[in-house]
Amino acid sequence: MLGQVPSPGHFPACPARLGLYPVLPDADWCERMADLQVGTVQLRIKDPAHPGLRSEIARTVAAGRRVTHDSAWFFNDHWREAAQADAYGVHLGQEDMAALRADEVATLHASGMRLGISTHGYYEILAAHHFRPSYLAVGAVFPTTTKVIATAPQGLAKLARYVKLIAPHYPLVAIGGIDATNLPQVLETGVGCTAVVRAVTEAADVAAAVRSMQNEFARRV
Repeated sequence: MLGQVPSPGHFPACPARLGLYPVLPDADWCERMADLQVGTVQLRIKDPAHPGLRSEIARTVAAGRRVTHDSAWFFNDHWREAAQADAYGVHLGQEDMAALRADEVATLHASGMRLGISTHGYYEILAAHHFRPSYLAVGAVFPTTTKVIATAPQGLAKLARYVKLIAPHYPLVAIGGIDATNLPQVLETGVGCTAVVRAVTEAADVAAAVRSMQNEFARRV
């Protein structure tokens, strides 16, 4: 890929099948996931001027350490603050990666954190592969209201092709419009991780919703 800063090398590995992956808006939600022993979680605070950002990250790091099995907790965007809090990993979008200078990518790599990168098609998969991240996220699988996506929904057929192409090389995370209703069809593609938002945050019974979705993953192990 032309025009990208040099890659410092492979980022540290994370579990090949990250399972259910709630993406949550604050530390309170993340602490609830720790109570339920959810292994993979992302704190996604988009406001860089959030007054409690460092506190939210510190609380979430502490919550993740209460998970006793396969804990892999990530932070969206705020990689410097996450590194200072000794976080497990960070998740960055294509634009975020493209905005980093070579020395910043090197600093991110030297932090020892895992790195996940969003992709929305084959070109972006190649762009992310340049940095040898810990996992690749692909989507949006279905239409979603939680984020504005410039590309059309990828659909299940293309997700299945991504699994064949990417899963031998990177853990793969499917994202976008996934909920308890369509989760079985998503998992039939062979993908080992699905990010969810409203399926958790809007659930009438959060604990029951999490257990039900985790059971769908367990059926395929």
